[in-house]
Amino acid sequence: MSTRGYIVIALILAAITALEVSTYYVDFGPLFLPSLLIMMVIKFVMVVSYFMHLKFDNKLFSWLFYTGLFLAVGVYITALATFQFFLR
Repeated sequence: MSTRGYIVIALILAAITALEVSTYYVDFGPLFLPSLLIMMVIKFVMVVSYFMHLKFDNKLFSWLFYTGLFLAVGVYITALATFQFFLR
């Protein structure tokens, strides 16, 4: 991948980060948590795919990373449900 490609990826990540920060200032209502989780997943996939070169590596490593992502999101949602976060 060229230097230009890395710069484009970095700019996309910066834009997504700006959107995440904007959720603090703008009321998203019930879409607050789902929007943050979706942006988190997109950033995770981009970072591990390009900056960690997982896109060009063995598919087993990709499977392990993405399995960890889905497990972490599942545990996070379960923890929030346990503390009745969604009932507020």
